[in-house]
Amino acid sequence: MIGTPTDGAARPCVAVIGGGPAGLMAAEVLAGAADVTVYDTMPSVGRKFLLAGRGGLNLTHSEPRDAFLSRYGVRRARLEPMIAAFDADALRAWAHALGIATFVGSSGRVFPREMKAAPLLRAWLARLRAAGVHFAVRHRWLGWSTDDNAPVGANTRAATTLRFATPSGEHRVRADAVVLALGGGSWAKLGSDGAWVPTLRQRGVRVAELEPANCGFDVAAGGPDGLGWSPHLLTRHLGEPLKSVVARITDAEGLRHERAGECMISATGIEGGLIYALSAPLRLTIAARGEAVLEFDLAPGRSLQRLTAELARPRGSRSMASHLQGQAGIKGLKAALLRECLPEADFADPARLAAGIKALPLRLVATRPLDEAISSAGGVDFDELDEHLMLRALPGVFVAGEMLDWEAPTGGYLLTTCFATGRTAGQGVVDWLRAQGVQR
Repeated sequence: MIGTPTDGAARPCVAVIGGGPAGLMAAEVLAGAADVTVYDTMPSVGRKFLLAGRGGLNLTHSEPRDAFLSRYGVRRARLEPMIAAFDADALRAWAHALGIATFVGSSGRVFPREMKAAPLLRAWLARLRAAGVHFAVRHRWLGWSTDDNAPVGANTRAATTLRFATPSGEHRVRADAVVLALGGGSWAKLGSDGAWVPTLRQRGVRVAELEPANCGFDVAAGGPDGLGWSPHLLTRHLGEPLKSVVARITDAEGLRHERAGECMISATGIEGGLIYALSAPLRLTIAARGEAVLEFDLAPGRSLQRLTAELARPRGSRSMASHLQGQAGIKGLKAALLRECLPEADFADPARLAAGIKALPLRLVATRPLDEAISSAGGVDFDELDEHLMLRALPGVFVAGEMLDWEAPTGGYLLTTCFATGRTAGQGVVDWLRAQGVQR
């Protein structure tokens, strides 16, 4: 049985490596059953969490569960039990217990009443410290001691030795169990740099390559050599939002993906919420084909037949720009994109011009670099883990958060799953320690 302060036996020691939402949630679950220390490479914990809340912390989403779960694509089945155990309603109740009221925005996204991450994080850390959780910052995990090659739990009575680089030199820590919650590979300056990948691979753990998710893409349009935007478009429309459009892609498997929303012109291509929602099929199609053709419906409220008839009306002495605006409501950035992506001959043919407005082809040729992405895809293969998120190759070592091989769009889905997997890993450690009878 696990020793407790009341029966005179020292409690087991658990190291949680990574102080983001997944790691902190694991620590919260563990606090009543073990001596827990959260280690983080940064000077303080929750750095990326705070950044996520800079423009309004989107905690979760209020949409029905089936729609919510569909956002996880091929990883739905793996994540569903964990999210069901700590879903959007449970997450809101958890925040309320911290004194943080939440509300549902017009898009269905859930935010703290104050919109900021800092008050929630402060209240959470205060509760964790009151529960006995310790924090060790400026501790960069280096892996396991070379004289301690046995994985955690190979001898259920023996702890493992973890190595950390600190400002005062290398520090070694003995732990009965470990939760790894080191994040993915985006925003390296905040600690999520993917440095853990070779460490786990050396221990025989399969890790899918970390790739950009919720990211921007480079275009092949009117720029030099057919890459990037033309100087004309960049001069007039860089940073401008493309609003009220529908984007579609048919991926390399022949599956059609469609989303409505808005995005933005970047220096090398396109980015924003609408693009992030389609980043997985776009990235995979580029990997398979060398490019992905994203089609924009620039006038989703008008049928192709109606547009064709309207554009076929005589324009007399009016310019094409005036004709497009008057007959189809196309102006500004939308008109510039038509000029950028359609051949000149299409503007003389109402049927072809209408078809271009309803399905403007934009060739995307590359993702933006991983460190620019909001999140990352890839990570620890789920087949390497049991249902409690323990590594089969390293008993007593649990993994949570963005280290796992899953991805989801922005909108609260990322944070919800980091919380849910952290909770699963924390409870997994509690159950594993109890089963092992680990006492110190």
